[in-house]
Amino acid sequence: MSKQPTGLEADFFVPPEERDPVKAARDPARPLPKRFYKEAVAAPVEGGYGIFLDGRPVNTPARRPLAAPAQPLADAIAAEWANQGETINPATMPITKLMNAALDGVAAQMAEVEADVVKYAASDLICYRAGAPESLAAAQSSAWDPLVAFAREKLGAKLALAEGVMFIEQPQEALDAFARAVRDYVGEGPGAPLRLAALHVMTTLSSSAVLALATARHEIDAGKAWEAANVDEDWQMRAWGEDAEAIARRSARFQEFEAAATVARHSAPD
Repeated sequence: MSKQPTGLEADFFVPPEERDPVKAARDPARPLPKRFYKEAVAAPVEGGYGIFLDGRPVNTPARRPLAAPAQPLADAIAAEWANQGETINPATMPITKLMNAALDGVAAQMAEVEADVVKYAASDLICYRAGAPESLAAAQSSAWDPLVAFAREKLGAKLALAEGVMFIEQPQEALDAFARAVRDYVGEGPGAPLRLAALHVMTTLSSSAVLALATARHEIDAGKAWEAANVDEDWQMRAWGEDAEAIARRSARFQEFEAAATVARHSAPD
């Protein structure tokens, strides 16, 4: 019987006690590891598609197979590995990072993560509107009113809107409807932790559970969703000028948002 190739942990390039490739990437004192493989590909495995580096399967930090239920998602993960240069920079691998979090973390606490998403809906970004200036209020209305309508018409969640930042309590019926919609979207099966992890990432990055669910359900694409999440910041930049550092931070956050949208889009089996 031929020996199966040994799996490679996705955090193989950091000390075992850390088990956090993102931390390693952000530590300026720690040099990035050199690329040790020539080829990264996705290939069929039991229950989906795995990632292979020169024929050796990649595992998560907790030594679970890094596998996706659909080939387009596996191909996207493999592309992150294939696109590395002479060194491996985990900060440029947001889909791999999200997959690790889903398989090693979210899968073991599904109810808690779902509840956290619904908690965001109780104070959702799109429900808090500016009274002035008129141009900002109009921009918010243009971007957010379709999302309020989506929640009302397709989720059965009639959200209350407020002017300013004073907290407004949402009707319990609306939150219950939204919770059911989240549960229906996440569903069951091996792709469920991936869908929920993607939904949670988009929610926290945008401060809007409604926007995140609309993106996950293909009601709005990732680029338009990100614009909607940043209406206030865009208005500020138009009024007061751009900030290079803020733009760089926003670009990095969008890469994570877009990665989550990719996982959401391709987390169902082929």
